Amino acid sequence: MKKFKLNKLSAIAILLTNSIAMAQNPIIRDQYSADPSARVFGNKVYLFPSHDIPPYTNKNHENWFSMEDYHVFSSENLTDWTDHGIVVTQNKVPWVKPDSFSMWAPDCIERNGKYYFYFPSTPKDSTVARGFTVGVAIADKPEGPYKAQEKPIAGVKGIDPNVFIDKNGQAYLYWSQGNIYAAKLKENMLDLDSEPVILADLPTKGLKEGPYLFERNGIYYLTYPHVENKTERLEYAVGDNPLGPFTVTGVIMDESPTGCWTNHHSVIQFKKQWYLFYHHNDLSPEFDKNRSVRIDSLSFNTDGTIKKVIPTLRGVGLTDARTEIQIDRYSAIGGGASVAFLNHDDAFKGWKTVFAKAGAFVQYNAVDFGSKKLKKLTVKALADKGATIEIRIDAIDGPLLATVKLNDIQQWDTITSPITKFAAGVHNLYVISKGDNTAQVDWVSFN
Repeated sequence: MKKFKLNKLSAIAILLTNSIAMAQNPIIRDQYSADPSARVFGNKVYLFPSHDIPPYTNKNHENWFSMEDYHVFSSENLTDWTDHGIVVTQNKVPWVKPDSFSMWAPDCIERNGKYYFYFPSTPKDSTVARGFTVGVAIADKPEGPYKAQEKPIAGVKGIDPNVFIDKNGQAYLYWSQGNIYAAKLKENMLDLDSEPVILADLPTKGLKEGPYLFERNGIYYLTYPHVENKTERLEYAVGDNPLGPFTVTGVIMDESPTGCWTNHHSVIQFKKQWYLFYHHNDLSPEFDKNRSVRIDSLSFNTDGTIKKVIPTLRGVGLTDARTEIQIDRYSAIGGGASVAFLNHDDAFKGWKTVFAKAGAFVQYNAVDFGSKKLKKLTVKALADKGATIEIRIDAIDGPLLATVKLNDIQQWDTITSPITKFAAGVHNLYVISKGDNTAQVDWVSFN
């Protein structure tokens, strides 16, 4: 079991056999991840994503999706994530075609103390339409170990399984194959209990896939990615029954502004707040088949419709002021500040913020300074001669915590300055350039 410090993979901290993760978007930064299925089990959120691998590791999928296994992650606060490692891998599933690299979007559900992990793949039986069907692996704990069933679910041809258990105990399986299909599941969660039906009245133009159904206040929300124009956006339809009919209602998230062709998602409520899990190609901007999971808050209008989610880099949760605060995962940016990879040859090393002129700034929300007085500020930076930054809170002209002179730093180094005014509690953080001399910042930390 591993906990990776995902906010900066060049600083992995090993604690016994574990290491720790800090979340901004994307939340997983030591590997590619996609198609996130999030579930609340007990007092934790468990994340079941698919696992993209780089194309150069599999020449047969050089320009396509390549996925060979699944990891499970968990968190008690949506900020610190534990990677429980690989739980299902392609060549240890009896019915999966060896080396097919087709372990696509999964889902997981709990019933009667057992955890049922649903996943699509290419079967050894090549007669299955388009080469995909859905199987199940079962575990006694959400983090596994999981044991795959000998055969896939009979009668299911397609991808993107999603499972929903209604308040009356009836379970349903949803999947996609050109259309979105649904069927009842038997009590054993392994067999269909009805003939598959096409969920009609959804858009007929453009690809539909990735169904995810949830219920709130008696309304059943069927959510799905749909290619309305050139790339997928997240849409939803509502009904009063898990099998519909559904009425197309709105858009949850618009198409990617940078052209990532896919999106895939899940929606959960955790500690009285709703969240949208989705993916984008943050760590692979030139190849959108290597994606990364994100989280943002989701909310509803009084009539039950979903407010559109605007994707952020900051993500959700509080950031401890004493950790390395990755200000490149900003809430707002302007004045000549920009973000770039630390190392273009290794995206997993993360990003840096470049302050190119006076007035360039980054705003980073929800930093928890705690109650115990913090006396020093450390900045990891590169800088031209004469570069200076200010650290403020609450507003760009808010209380000044520190002024840091970054004078002629030609190799990455840490500079420590005293904090002139401490402010307890949670604040928005501002980093502002005070001159036209370029400064590059990796992270800031208070101690």
